[in-house]
Parts: sequence; C-alpha cells; structure tokens
Amino acid sequence: MNILKTLCAIHAPSGEEFRIKEFLIDYVNSAKYWWAKKPKLVYGNRFQDNLLLVYGKPKIAFIAHTDTVGYTVRYNKELIPIGTPLSETGYKLQGEDEIGKIDCILHKNTDEYNLSYIYKRLIKTGTTLTFKPDFKNTDEFIQSPYLDNRLGVWMLLKLAEEMKHGVLAFTTHEEHGGGRRGYVVKYLYERYGIHQFIIVDTTYTTEGVFHDKGVVISLRDEYIPRKIFVDKIMNTALEGNVKFQLEVEQSGSSDGACVQKSPYPVDWCFVGPPISNIHSPNEIINKNDIFAALKIYRLLMKKLQSNY
Repeated sequence: MNILKTLCAIHAPSGEEFRIKEFLIDYVNSAKYWWAKKPKLVYGNRFQDNLLLVYGKPKIAFIAHTDTVGYTVRYNKELIPIGTPLSETGYKLQGEDEIGKIDCILHKNTDEYNLSYIYKRLIKTGTTLTFKPDFKNTDEFIQSPYLDNRLGVWMLLKLAEEMKHGVLAFTTHEEHGGGRRGYVVKYLYERYGIHQFIIVDTTYTTEGVFHDKGVVISLRDEYIPRKIFVDKIMNTALEGNVKFQLEVEQSGSSDGACVQKSPYPVDWCFVGPPISNIHSPNEIINKNDIFAALKIYRLLMKKLQSNY
C-alpha cells in the first residue's frame, strides 16, 4: 500500500492535477518493463493533465479521476471550497505559497460556506489547501484523506501490470467540473472505436450500501447508464463469484456523467468500492471491498475486450 499512501499525499485538487500526471508518467516509465505489456503513453497540451495508457488493440477503457476536493484562499482569511469537501472546525490543512509551506487549521463559521483558516500569517490569495495526509493501514480498513479517488488511480496501476488490450484513462476535474474528459471520450471513440467505459471511483456508504459487502455496481445516480450494459457487468460478477452490492441514488455523479453527455453512442457503468466519511480527512474503506473491485475489473478487462 506504499504507492497508495504516496498518491494520497500528493497535492492535486481540481485544476492542479499536473502533479499526479507527472508522478504517474515517472512511475509508469520505471515500472512498465516488468508488466505483461508495455503501454503507449498519450498526453500533451491538447489533453491538458489527462493521461492515457493504451494497450494493444483496445475495446474497453477504465477511467479514474486524479483530482481531489480542497479549498482556495480568498481575501481576509476566507476559504472557498473546491468541489464539496466536508468542512469542520479543527481539520488540518496544508499547502504552499510564495513564502513557504503551510500547515493551518480550518475554521467553520456560521455555515458550511462561511469558512476561514487559522494560521500565523496571511496566506497568499489564490493558494490551494488540501487535507493534511494521515494514512492509516489496519488489517481490515484503510483510512486516509483522498481515498476518493487516489484509490481508483492505484487500482488502475494494478490493472496496468497485467493488461494486454485496453485503455487506462487518468482524468481531471471530476470534483469541480471542467477539464478535457469529453475530449478523452471523443479521442478514444474516434481513434480506437471504444464504446465501453468502466468508471473506477469510490462511492458513499448509505442505508443500502455497506462496508465489507463487496464492490458497488451503480444502477443509477443523477445519470442513468444503459441497462443492457449494466446487466453485462452484473452477469460478469455473478459468473466470477464476485461479491457485489447494487446502488440506486437520485443525486451525485462521476466521470460517467461526462461519458453520458458525450455525443457518441458509448456505454458506461460505475463500479467501485464504498467509502464512509467521503470528502473528509477521515475517509475509510474496507480492504475486502477493494479486493472485490480489483477482481471484477480483471474479469471485465478480459470479457468486455473479447465480447466487443
């Protein structure tokens, strides 16, 4: 889990994903010689901070976003949320401005959107702050800020070790909107004809989704994937004896929203483990759910590629 611990500590809120991209490029270039197949790395100005690993003759893509929630420093010590972080007085934040590194405390005033910081000096306007790393690894659980979605990134790196045909897409701006995810869908569809997308992310524990009950297959959130494709995912889980649970929500979304909004005839499904305390410094995930997620990803990597 050392790579996951490192990923969770990288400062990369929405808009600053370049640090994750740089880490991933270095990691892939050093590790790919021991993988089943070396991928082609696709990135550059037209992709902004998105990164694609392309293997063989791909017919399926796995997508994981690299950004996190956080805060932007405004004036008079005010903080503006990036995405939807859970904000409570006392949370430890960190960042860096022109003067130096910053370790400060979040202060919640009268409501969620009246936030400020406590620090020994004024922080430069426009500086971004994220939760201070605090990675805990036990027999059953992992607890850390930013398991959403550095865990998804880590799981794609595990798939990278054995993938022979397919695409692993590391995308940006999921937490706050924007980026070039639509362009990624366009590129993959027009260049490779890919119309099957698996969203590798985390979701909430709820009154119907629990720890240690398996990977979550989402039937819908704010957006609704095509049932015929979701059925393929569920049948793959059943045939492979993968422990899973189903999710139905009215709100919330993922990179699947961007895929569905594209003008291309593509399918998508959210498949990932559940987290409690999501978007807080204390996100918690059960290891058995991680293993279930990896198992179904590996099965889908083969089945959807061959049953194109």
